[in-house]
Amino acid sequence: MAPSDRAAQISSHLNFPTGMLAGQTAIITGSGQGIGAEAARLFAKEGAKVIVCDVDSKKSEAVAESINKEHGEKRAISVPGDVSDEKYFPVLVKKAAEFGGGKIHIIVNNAGYTWDGVIHKMSDKQWDTILDVHGKAPFRLIREAAPYFRVKDGEPRCIVNIASTSGTHGNAGQANYSLAKAGVVGLSKTVAKEWGPQFGVRANTIAFGHIATRLTAAKEEGAFIVTPNGDRVALGIPGKQLDERKGADPKAAFKDIPLGRPGTATEAASAILAVVSPLFSYVNGQTIEVTGGRNM
Repeated sequence: MAPSDRAAQISSHLNFPTGMLAGQTAIITGSGQGIGAEAARLFAKEGAKVIVCDVDSKKSEAVAESINKEHGEKRAISVPGDVSDEKYFPVLVKKAAEFGGGKIHIIVNNAGYTWDGVIHKMSDKQWDTILDVHGKAPFRLIREAAPYFRVKDGEPRCIVNIASTSGTHGNAGQANYSLAKAGVVGLSKTVAKEWGPQFGVRANTIAFGHIATRLTAAKEEGAFIVTPNGDRVALGIPGKQLDERKGADPKAAFKDIPLGRPGTATEAASAILAVVSPLFSYVNGQTIEVTGGRNM
């Protein structure tokens, strides 16, 4: 699309009469809860057709049903599955394309969890599992969806890989997660360089800081996930560690965040919406940190 045409497209969208994502189809992995679910709801409100994906089929279906009920029409479908299963992506992409009338415009690689351990005690299983979920899975989905992105139809195409400040700055106890999240930064830049020139595909990374989700809650709250190998992994941060951060002041845990608080799932999802929207049409290959000012 010529620059003048792109400018006209942006100008025509400024009022967003039918939504910033009207006519687009989006796959959002890990959208049965948390940030992914909020992103699915926001995308649907902006006119997109959304494919809700989660390893938990009940949660995935519940999100899709709630979206369709809210809008009084079918704006979402649930295609549950495990992103560490290579057989999942052909099914996911096929159903997404069918729902989108033969087109897919947006991929948000959001699915994931943490399985922490200090370097000298981390097992190969911990290492391989987290790299598969956060590194190999985004690559496999992008590769599978390539025929729907390597097209010249003048319509926008955008990929967002969700990372973390653990990937941009490192984090004690998260060597596996940090490496995987650093890796998707390179993946985004490579997609931007390979698919941007001929096909206009934008690919960016969003690195979240402290967002209030099950991954940052106290482990004692009981959130967990079962890995493909059947291991039960407790999610969250040990309560003792959280207490040490707070000390006598409950707000002390966030003293290194200029805004003085964690972000919400809706705020995180809003950042994703911004990046895939027409307002970010000239932002490509970038890593955007959403941290409330931490690490600036």
